[in-house]
Amino acid sequence: MLRTILKYGVIAGLVVGGFELVTFVAFSGMPPLKYGMLIGYTTMLIALSAVFVGIKRHRDVDRGGVIGFWPALGVGLGVSFIAGIFYVAAWEAVQAMTHMDFASSYAQAIIASEKAKGASAEALAKLSADMDAFKVQYANPMYRLPMTFVEIFPVGVLVSLISAGLLRNSRFLPARRG
Repeated sequence: MLRTILKYGVIAGLVVGGFELVTFVAFSGMPPLKYGMLIGYTTMLIALSAVFVGIKRHRDVDRGGVIGFWPALGVGLGVSFIAGIFYVAAWEAVQAMTHMDFASSYAQAIIASEKAKGASAEALAKLSADMDAFKVQYANPMYRLPMTFVEIFPVGVLVSLISAGLLRNSRFLPARRG
């Protein structure tokens, strides 16, 4: 089981990390906010398809075509955890390579968005103060690293739950024999 988790976790991690690096290099920094989330979460789902494949392989090859929900979920969460580690490492690499100040760029984009929506001066002042506090927090790796991990891991949990639920049924995409 550990070998399957490592193999598919590394595959998912390389996919999500690779896409992350390519995206930020292609945009020469942070993509526009409206596209960034779409690109990011689509990439996560593509990469985390390795969860499904890993659980299916474990069921079909290592467990003779039968797996319970909890062991399947365990494999999925393991793959997701490793993918999350790669995602965090890729994010740190992107910031180091591009010398991007994500917190400032993000803060400016959020403030500009609220200003465009017609937010009051008081609301903008409060938002600006909140964003200044965010920038200070984000500079601390003990805040930034878990925050980055929490971007991908819940997606992995969801994919793991769905995959485990489907693949616990041995009649769902059964292994081909012979």
